[in-house]
This record gives sequence, structure tokens and C-alpha cells, in this order.
Amino acid sequence: MADQEQTLFSQRFRGFFPVVIDVETAGFNKDTDALLEIAATTLKMDDEGVLSLDQTLHFHVKPFEGANIEQAAIEFNGIDPFSELRGAEDEAVVIKEICKMVRKAQKAAGCSRSVVVAHNAAFDHGFLNAAIERNKIKRTPFHPFVSFDTTSLAGLALGQTVLAKACRTAGIEFDNSQAHSALYDTERTAELFCFIVNKWQALGGWPLPEIEAEQDETEA
Repeated sequence: MADQEQTLFSQRFRGFFPVVIDVETAGFNKDTDALLEIAATTLKMDDEGVLSLDQTLHFHVKPFEGANIEQAAIEFNGIDPFSELRGAEDEAVVIKEICKMVRKAQKAAGCSRSVVVAHNAAFDHGFLNAAIERNKIKRTPFHPFVSFDTTSLAGLALGQTVLAKACRTAGIEFDNSQAHSALYDTERTAELFCFIVNKWQALGGWPLPEIEAEQDETEA
């Protein structure tokens, strides 16, 4: 099963391994504003090519030294950056742990590079890249600029671009009172991404005819 799973996964996204990311921050500027919370969910694929959630890591993050904290941002997400009750960890430790998990899952799936999946992906991807650069992390599995944006995918597949509305349209339960938690938003985004990819396959959009033909020739 392992070899087949790796082959299916690597074929599906051109060797890319999707990793769903969500961040909560102290502002909109990735270079100056603190990263306060981050979650990452890896995905798995069964023998039929159906995607589902696998592992999730979630961290509260200590603001990096000199980080800017916008009052409006923390009022919006309800995070007290300096509360000891958060159990926050150093940014470098957090990013290294996420990279470690992602590298292992990427290898198990037979993929060559990981790609950030997020709702309004440019925002989350930008903060992740800034943290990687700030902490001088050289061995990162993430592609520096390619990402899969569930905002665009949901707009195409479901006619919705707001995460909560897209989830509900897809039949995924969404609790607004838990929104703006990196853990909750990441897992709902992961469910949404899997729903769209799996629905496309169920409708006959994948695999492409030429891929099926190549597989038939190989089996023959």
C-alpha cells in the first residue's frame, strides 16, 4: 500500500505535498508584526486517491524580539501576547518542529516539496516565510512561493470565498465562536481543501485521461 500511496500522492500535485497552515498575528505586516499562533495539518491519501486529514501541530508563539503588536489586531483575535497561560514557545522552536513533521510526512507520501494550503494563502505563507527567514532556518520543506489558496478554490467549486460560508456550503460544520483560532481554522480549511479535491475526483476530473493511459501501458 505504501508504494501505491506514494505514487498516487506524488502524481496528484506534481510531486508537491499540500500542508494546510493558519496563523494568528499581531498585525498585517509579516516583517514587523508578531506571529502569535500557528497550526499545520498534513494530509494522507488512500488507495483510491481520496484525501483526508492526517496530523496537526498547533503552537502559541512568543513575539520575536522587537516585534510590533497592533492593538486592533489583538482585540480582533482575542490573544494576549504576554499571558503566561498561553504556554507560548519561541518562534524558532515552533518553526523547526513544524518543518520536522512536514518533512517526515512529505517523504512518506513520496513527494519532493511541500506547498502551503491556506485561506487567503498569501497572508499565511508570507508570515511563515518571514519566520523561516528571521530564524535562519535553512532546511525547510516548503516551496518559497507556490501555494494553494482555498479562497480561490472555494470560489470556483462552491461559489463562496468566506471560510465559514464555504465550509457550510460543503456540509462541513463551522462554529463562528471558535473561529480565529489557528487550530480550528487550520482543520476546517484542511477539510474544505479535501472536500474540493475529492469532489473533483468524484466528478471525473481526476485522473486525467493521459495519466490513465500511461498507467494502463505500465500495467500491460
